[in-house]
Amino acid sequence: MKKFKITLSLSGISFDYDNSIPLLTAIEQQGIKPEYGCREGYCGSCRTVVATGKWHYPSPPLGFVRPGQILLCCAVVESDLILEL
Repeated sequence: MKKFKITLSLSGISFDYDNSIPLLTAIEQQGIKPEYGCREGYCGSCRTVVATGKWHYPSPPLGFVRPGQILLCCAVVESDLILEL
């Protein structure tokens, strides 16, 4: 499984990530507590701005997302990411 580097620009934390667990969970394991609600892409509470990187959703989330934003609970990472967290 390919590993990607996730950088949280506001906290200065970087870690390796391989899509084996939700990105939201991986960020929580780093001691960061982003907002969340449903953990399934319905509510949009975990919406975060992406500075750089690529991702996709296995199926379109119901939570509202603008271009350049990611839902941490359900996105599949495709490259290194820099998130504004």
